[in-house]
Parts: sequence; structure tokens; C-alpha cells
Amino acid sequence: MSKRFVLMLIAVTLVFGGIFGFKAFIDNQIDAFFDSMPMPTATITATEAKMARWTPEIRAVGTLEAVQGAMLSTEVGGIVREILLEPGTEVLEGAMLLRLDTETDRAELASLQAAVRLAEQELQRARRLAQERNISEAEVQRRQTEAEQARAAVAAQQARINQKYLRAPFDGVLGIRRVNLGQYVSPGDGIVALESVDPIYVNFMLAEKRLGQVRAGQPIRLQVDAFAETFEGRISAIEPRVRSGSRTFELQALVSNPEGRLRAGQFARVTLASGDAEEVIVLPQTSIRFNPFGNSVFVIYEDDDGLLRARERFVQTGERRGDLIRVTGGLEPGERVASSGLLKLQNETPVEITEQARPTEDAAPAPDNA
Repeated sequence: MSKRFVLMLIAVTLVFGGIFGFKAFIDNQIDAFFDSMPMPTATITATEAKMARWTPEIRAVGTLEAVQGAMLSTEVGGIVREILLEPGTEVLEGAMLLRLDTETDRAELASLQAAVRLAEQELQRARRLAQERNISEAEVQRRQTEAEQARAAVAAQQARINQKYLRAPFDGVLGIRRVNLGQYVSPGDGIVALESVDPIYVNFMLAEKRLGQVRAGQPIRLQVDAFAETFEGRISAIEPRVRSGSRTFELQALVSNPEGRLRAGQFARVTLASGDAEEVIVLPQTSIRFNPFGNSVFVIYEDDDGLLRARERFVQTGERRGDLIRVTGGLEPGERVASSGLLKLQNETPVEITEQARPTEDAAPAPDNA
């Protein structure tokens, strides 16, 4: 290797070494500059970890079902001659709703009634003759049988006429009418729905492990998306069999519905108590930073200089109710934590607390217009 090549190698090494060394020096100076800068103060809202009395609850989803409900239809076919029902109104059991054409049937009924009168006259005549011993007792019995057959024929014809009248089989609310005057309906064609919805059933499923926590007569609370308030009811029936496929069992509760606002088929959220009330630590859900590796809060404390700072701390959480969440570990009652502005916080960030835009802290929130 020549002396000239060695000198060039040394020169190149010195040049690149100087460049990399200078860059490392600049990076160190920049890091030192930023490290010496004070962290910006974050404006947040804060709340204290509070004790609350919560009753353990079981939650489920279910479907509302009418205590009695049916799509009404006639037993026989015919042409609609009269419609007496008013859609959407309440009706009592036995109320007349619709009549099919009965002219031919009534003419036949009149003929049969005339036959009854004739048979009864013949029977009376036969009895008089029997008293005079002009006919046998067997003839009287035959005339009596004919009269009974005539009366039975009248009753059968009257029953056929009655089948052409549609009456409410129970108290309830009528739905939308499905037929018009003059329309021919066949047996079984749907005419109008009738639902009895006060009270109303809610059917829901629970896991088999809940079998020992429920009983007939146990109170429940029910909510639907259409209304803000909570409806009250009680468990009326528990299915005696667990479904082997899903390992769940079905329950049915009876819910008071005096105004008829709950409707069959609605989706419902069901809540029932499963134990005695207990004292728990709660926070607004906005106070929790939810992470795959663990949930945390930012605890507010005062440093040696009297400056408020936020220190991140991992906590264990449990059940959620409304705006609140239960804290099962990692926090003591009375400790103050950040309740909003968590995205601006890092460990040991200086903070300033404001009361503006403070999150709500309600276990059962409701809309303002509820």
C-alpha cells in the first residue's frame, strides 16, 4: 500500500469523522435545549374519586310482546258488507268489527224457521190424536224427533250466519285495517291486528350461571330507545329448561303499560338487581384513559414548588353505569383526577384546572327534553 493512499484514507476518515461528530454535537445541543424548556401547562377539568352505593345488577336485552295478540280473520269466506272497526282504537271483548254478506244465509234461516213451526204444529196435533187414541205413541215420538231436527237445523244455520260476523275475542287495541267494502275474503285472510298491551310482556335471555340469581316476582327495570324514562315490572315466568346450544334460559316479565306507549316487537334493555347494595369508588368515564395494556388515570398533585401536576397511574375498572365507571383498584376515595383534556396530558404535565365544560357525572343520565 503506497504512502499516498494511506494519507488519503486518513484525510477521508478525518472529514467524515468531523461531519458525524458535528452532527452529534448539534443533536445533543438541541436535546438539551428542549429538555431545559418547561412543559406547557394544560387546561383541564378535575373531579374527586367518590364513594357511591351501587346495587349489583344483571343487564340483558329483550323484546316486548303483547299479553294477547292476533291477526283477526273470519271463519268462512264472503263479501264484506259492513266495516264497524276504527283502526287504532281500543275495543272491548265481543265488540262487532266486521260483517260479511248474509242475505242468502238469512233466507235459508227463514225457511228452516218455517219448517220448525210446521214440525211443532204437527207434533201438537199428534199429541192430541194420541190422547184420543187415534195414532200410536211411536208416531208421536217420530213427530217429536222431526221437530227437534228442525230446531237443530235452525241452530246450525244461525251458527253459520254468526261465523260471518267478526267480533273482538279480547280487550285490546286495533291495528291497521286490511280489507275494504265489497272485497271478497277467504277463511284465514288477515283483516285487522288486535293487541292487548296493558300490561305487556318482555322476553329476555340470561346465561345459565344466573339461574340462582333470579326468581318469579323479582322486580325489573326496562328502557326503550323511544322514551327516556324507565318502566317497572316483575318477572312472571322462568323457562324451566336451559338451551343446550347457547347455555341460556328465557325469562318473561310483566310490565305495566297504562298509556299504551310500549308496543309489541320493540327492542328493550332490561335491568334487575342481583344482590345487596355495596359502597364502591366511582369516576366519570371521561377520567379513564382506556388502553390495550391497561387503563389509567391522571392523578392531580401539588409539587414542591406549589405547581399542580398530573401523574399517570394505572387503575382497575369494573361496571359502567351512565356517565360513571367503577374503580376496583389503584385509587383511593378523595383523590383528585383529571376528568377531561386527557389527550393533552403526559406524565408530570403541569395543569390548570377549570370548571368550564365539565363532564356530567350521572349514573342514569337522561336527555334535557325528557
